[in-house]
Amino acid sequence: MGDQRSFQSLLVMLPLLMLLSKMSQLWAFPFSPSLDLDVMPRTTVFSKGMLGSIGFRGSSQNYSTLLLEEEAGLLYVGGRGALYALNTSNIATPANLTIDWDASPEQKKQCLNKGRNNQTECYNHIRFLQRYNETHLYVCGTNAFRPLCAYIDAEKFSFTSGFEEGRDRCPYDPAKGYTGLLIDGEMFTASQYEFRSSPDVRRNFPFPTLRTEEAPTRWLLEADFVGSVLLKESVNSSIGDDDKIYFFFTERSQEQIAYPSQTKVSRVARVCKTDWGGQRTLQRKWTTFLKARMMCSVPEYELHLNILRDVFVLQGRDAQSSIFYGVFGLEWKNIKASAICQYSFSDVHRVFEGPYMEVQDSKWREYTGKVPEPRPGSCITDLHRSQGINSSRDLPDNVLTFARRHPLMANQVHPKGMRPLMFKRSVNYVKIAVHKEPALDGNIYTVLFLGTDDGWLHRAVDIDGEMHIIEELQMFDKPQPIESMVISSVQRSIYVGSHSGLVQVPMSTCQRYTSCYDCLFARDPFCGWDGRVCVEISSRTQRANLTQDIMRGIRGCKENSGNVVHRRRSVMSGDDVLLQCELRSNLASPRWTLNGKELQGYGLNSGYRIGTDGLLIIGARTQQSGSYRCFAVENSVSILVYLYTVRVHTDPYFPVEPTATTNPTTVSSPTVFSSSSPTEQPLPSPPAPLPPGAEFQTYRHMEAVYISLVAVLGGLCLVLTVVLLYVSFCTRRAAHGRKFSQQGLQVLGGSERKRSSHFELKTISSHCNGRQCRQSISVPTFGDIGGFLQIVPGEGQMSPAKTPPLAPPLPMPPPLPNMDYANGLSATLPSVLRKMNGNSYMLLTQADPEGMSPLYHSFTEELNRILEKRKHTQLDVQPDESSI
Repeated sequence: MGDQRSFQSLLVMLPLLMLLSKMSQLWAFPFSPSLDLDVMPRTTVFSKGMLGSIGFRGSSQNYSTLLLEEEAGLLYVGGRGALYALNTSNIATPANLTIDWDASPEQKKQCLNKGRNNQTECYNHIRFLQRYNETHLYVCGTNAFRPLCAYIDAEKFSFTSGFEEGRDRCPYDPAKGYTGLLIDGEMFTASQYEFRSSPDVRRNFPFPTLRTEEAPTRWLLEADFVGSVLLKESVNSSIGDDDKIYFFFTERSQEQIAYPSQTKVSRVARVCKTDWGGQRTLQRKWTTFLKARMMCSVPEYELHLNILRDVFVLQGRDAQSSIFYGVFGLEWKNIKASAICQYSFSDVHRVFEGPYMEVQDSKWREYTGKVPEPRPGSCITDLHRSQGINSSRDLPDNVLTFARRHPLMANQVHPKGMRPLMFKRSVNYVKIAVHKEPALDGNIYTVLFLGTDDGWLHRAVDIDGEMHIIEELQMFDKPQPIESMVISSVQRSIYVGSHSGLVQVPMSTCQRYTSCYDCLFARDPFCGWDGRVCVEISSRTQRANLTQDIMRGIRGCKENSGNVVHRRRSVMSGDDVLLQCELRSNLASPRWTLNGKELQGYGLNSGYRIGTDGLLIIGARTQQSGSYRCFAVENSVSILVYLYTVRVHTDPYFPVEPTATTNPTTVSSPTVFSSSSPTEQPLPSPPAPLPPGAEFQTYRHMEAVYISLVAVLGGLCLVLTVVLLYVSFCTRRAAHGRKFSQQGLQVLGGSERKRSSHFELKTISSHCNGRQCRQSISVPTFGDIGGFLQIVPGEGQMSPAKTPPLAPPLPMPPPLPNMDYANGLSATLPSVLRKMNGNSYMLLTQADPEGMSPLYHSFTEELNRILEKRKHTQLDVQPDESSI
């Protein structure tokens, strides 16, 4: 029986294990060469470095509903308890108009009595805001779980009459998915309206109202709607077709799918605008409702992103040439990943003209029987009218009965190219907006604006089927999901709303690119180089002198240099020194040369260590003096960005060299940074050298101090060892004859003591290729202490959240003079510590744990912590000056 249960459990877990295996392949590093969809943003711009951004923050929160009217130059905004009319040229203009519309205290009290959340739900959240006619807007709000709707006089921006009941037009819950359209005075919405109702697609007015069917076949199952659109297919139609409304949503899967671990699927549904329901069958129900599954998968790894988060429709000359973009994510909330898939409405139309699904033996299978005429779910055309069928009420009952039982199509809607347009790990895209921009090469490029769940905006361009993320912009200081987004082609701006406010940013900020290659490497369709600065192409009528290369990003620049920073470094022989090289582009890689010869340093024995932060010279030798150049390599082009002149001295009394210099033709005032602080520091005056006699006495005095300190620490460790052994002996005697509780096991060590402790070394770079590579290196050490010890550049204290070492805190030793004693004390100090000249770095070498006392590591860790802290207090604030 036990074997049978184990086998059944294995069968249940097998699909999940297979999926996890695929996921582990997908998340492995580095990526397989066949998967080229994980796109890295070229540059990262934090909120403090934004150019041309304008913020608006009213008295409300949750700016989730936007209505842009380009001709009037107004942006209508629906927040929590308020409505705003903002100037599109500058949303922060003081002349902005406001309507306060919060729920009454009585209604808020009733909301609380229903058990709703007073912090989020018991307010009036604006969910619907659209133009009703030439003079009025129509708005609906949740009104603390009792929805209301109203008309707004657009000219006066005020309510014109009393409020209307909104329970059939607006959801109760502000968190429920919702979409709606006002078309020729008719209101179409889709949501879960009431508290206990099922999701529904409705025409709310005029009479008769229509809705979806729930029995015997439920058309919607826990649907979460994200968008809708009207396609006017009646315009210039050769068959007298009707306009159609498309709805996009995610729902619980009804049919059998090949991935049992996934319970939801993405859908597109369609109804006809002039559908009036049936005469006897499907009375006041849709007769044209059809839905189909949308696929968005990474075929190399059989990874299926099944949650639809947002859509954007880009309408073409007609309905068949229109396309739409969908933002997809994974069903598991603890795994971040996003994909952008592009679809054609002509493909959607073909699926809706294909075979149906039906329920057979409680399972959905493809219907293979005869389909009645006229085709169920189709709109009224000239063919129907020639047969005497002028509206849906004239359809035969057998057609309507078939439509009731067959709302689902058998074929699936696949994206263009059968794969995502873009895939991104570790990011949840939640909003999308799309814009078409002509470039100098005559092509029109599609630019995608993608909002994330933590308040960033990615600006990407589709270049011949491959995505290039130009930049990522931090829209808000505090992480928060982007809730709304709309583009103004007239103002060349994009408006982004979130919980805390609204931000207006330009579509592109070309002035951010400071050199020709920086302008070209961006591959930004908005920008071109005019020989002096990077400018927006649309602002120039004469474009003959502009340079742009969207396809490759390399051609057009004559010079091969940018803003070169010159610095001088003087170091003592045997010291370690870091030559920083900050790269503005996340796509660039550093290349270092010494006196014109390229350096290849990846190990301690090579004498160099090359990373994204810079070049680390290990144990400097006289032959390592010379001219170091750092090149930023991007698109196979090397651009010189840093030039260091390094001198290695063997005499400890060499004179201090002058401050770093720069090339006056390229950089007027270089910024010099300390490795322990990202802010600009003034250059301190060098300390006067000590006399030889005092120098020798200071060395001898410090040696005696450290030898005494080590002796005291050794004595303390010995005493602590005896105490611990005595306590352990007494504890074991007291616990003899009874079982240890779980808490006692944890106190004495238990399974936690078996874990290796770690040092966590965080990168010191303030750039580190933008915010994409915030990662740490865990170096295992030996001992019984669990957890992690964080060694952070510029800090010498242990994080309070980590497990403290066994050794008690020790008093600080006397201050060191501003000199390097690493060589002189190497025989006395632990071998795991090495001081670096003028930089907050530690090099750790693995010690042999065998034969050592269990307290050895707690002693060395404590000593390292103290000396590391003191070292940071003694560091020169100017790394470009000699620290000798």
